[in-house]
Amino acid sequence: MTGKNDAEVRVQKRNENHPGDQLIINCLPLDQSERQEFLQAAPGVRQEFIVDTDMRQSMHWLIDVPESLRSEATIILGNPPAEQVVACRNLVWLQTSSAGVDAYMKPGVLPPDAMLTSASGAYGQSVSEHMFAMMWALMKDLPAYRDNQRLGRWEPRGAVLSPHGCQVLVLGTGNIGASFARLAKAVGARTIGIRRHPDQPVEGFDRLAGFDDLDALLPEMDVVALALPSTPQTRHIIDDHRLVLMKSTAVLINAGRGDAVDCMALAQALDKDGIFGAGLDVTEPEPLPEDHPLWRQPRCLLTPHVAGGAHLPSNMDKVREICLDNLHRFMDGRPLRNRMR
Repeated sequence: MTGKNDAEVRVQKRNENHPGDQLIINCLPLDQSERQEFLQAAPGVRQEFIVDTDMRQSMHWLIDVPESLRSEATIILGNPPAEQVVACRNLVWLQTSSAGVDAYMKPGVLPPDAMLTSASGAYGQSVSEHMFAMMWALMKDLPAYRDNQRLGRWEPRGAVLSPHGCQVLVLGTGNIGASFARLAKAVGARTIGIRRHPDQPVEGFDRLAGFDDLDALLPEMDVVALALPSTPQTRHIIDDHRLVLMKSTAVLINAGRGDAVDCMALAQALDKDGIFGAGLDVTEPEPLPEDHPLWRQPRCLLTPHVAGGAHLPSNMDKVREICLDNLHRFMDGRPLRNRMR
């Protein structure tokens, strides 16, 4: 989205006439020089930094917007709990530090005319590398060899797979999906992307197709990788029917949203040798219940939603750059990047 809405017009007038009426709640773990950059981007605007710099080294930033500031906040940079955002009724813009914004899209969380922007583009490298590592580890049967190591077993397990010459289908061709496709192409794979508008080219893909082509493509694919948002249309896009369509030697990777894969159907497919293996950084629900069969499935590689976030230090630098650029744009009255609403 690029056009101005009522909130943008209202805020631009406030910027020009009453900058002191605004309050920016900055939830990013910034050092002193970085805080100064944000202060300079919004001159004359009160800005409260509520996350300690030391939190930058943590995998999860503990954010608590003081109750005394919630009614005053007009801008939030970062991801406070949605239940705290509900109390920020004067909010005109929320810039998340995450690529996903599901928690803030629910009815009643944001004021009706508040803008929402994401940090999409910050996590392409780290998430795609995680997906690529999962794919290759499963193809070479490394999780099973690790299990054998723990048992003291020195024995070959049989044939393995290679990405060279294989067909890789990527559902979702945004920053993460395209980054994964480029990695796959670099080791000799042929890449096909599924997107809503397949007529628009995307770097890294040999071919693009629409979601209507999915069933016809699945039987030909060696790897199926998902980097999709959570929408009613993408929920259980990989279900029992589509798992049956896949090759018995296929590998499934999901690092987008957990509800894109029916995890019970996946467990049953793996039990029946319907596919070769699966790597999931996200699940439905998250985490899986203790008695879920995927925990004990040797050909399923599970990681606890760690592909993105702060797990790769450079991600924080990219998040900061996006937030700072959008703050400059906001104060100048220019269109914001990554507008979600």
